Amino acid sequence: MPINDFEIRKKKRWPLPVGLAVVVVVALGAWHFGSSRQQAVTFGTTLKVHFEPAMAGEQRVIEYVGEHIAPDYGIKLEAVGLQDPVQADRAVAQGEYAATIYQHQWWLKQVVDANNFKLTSTLPVFQWAFGIYSDRYKSIADLPDGAEIAVPNDGANQGQALWLLQRIGLIGLDPSIEARTAKLADIRENKHNFKFKELDLLTMPRALNSVDAAIGYVSQFDAGKVPRDKGILFPPAPKTFASQLVIGTPYLQDANIQKLEKAFSDPRLQQWLKTTDDPLVKGVLVPVSNE
Repeated sequence: MPINDFEIRKKKRWPLPVGLAVVVVVALGAWHFGSSRQQAVTFGTTLKVHFEPAMAGEQRVIEYVGEHIAPDYGIKLEAVGLQDPVQADRAVAQGEYAATIYQHQWWLKQVVDANNFKLTSTLPVFQWAFGIYSDRYKSIADLPDGAEIAVPNDGANQGQALWLLQRIGLIGLDPSIEARTAKLADIRENKHNFKFKELDLLTMPRALNSVDAAIGYVSQFDAGKVPRDKGILFPPAPKTFASQLVIGTPYLQDANIQKLEKAFSDPRLQQWLKTTDDPLVKGVLVPVSNE
């Protein structure tokens, strides 16, 4: 197209103080709108509850509560899968979802500290079975000196793995720190000279044949088609790592949110976790313990 078919106009410019004033007013208006919008959220009787798709049993938990318990409290549940856990927490903090059930308190603290989300853990829902797997050895006692052990690369779950190794006497951690938040740098005793490899939880099943052992969630290894007989230790799940029903702090007094809390605290859920034969739940998600 010929250049003379266009009319080139010089953009009108505001004087600098006026431009800044407009920017400030717009920014303040956007902040006020966003703040008001968050506070104005009111939940209806159909509540979206997030689960992490890689943890298929979580969806089953929400569906069980939705079908068998929630109607008694006058609400309906919609299970919503979103793989990005930080975005899920953001959605809960902003009132887009009513709650999430994928995280324990230590992961939640990590997310809140990093993002300043307004989130509250209200009650434990279940515990994830957690274990040590190996392609090469049949028991913990068989692990040789110098064995390479894969541990989660995120701080919250790495702490659980190292705390497990300390509880069974294979390593010693710095006594001045909270053991459940330990990092590799906090190892003070390693009499077997174990070598540690940090891996994302989702990659552990694929990497199992390249290390001597790996520590992670049963659900992750199940999803990776790793037979459970490759598990060489399944310790009792500690309550401190129980999943939490996490709710946006500004919405705790919402009537339907309070009904949601009552539905998930109903004893029928713990009984179902104890007795279900659902393969996505049995031996993967277990009742909340007293420990």
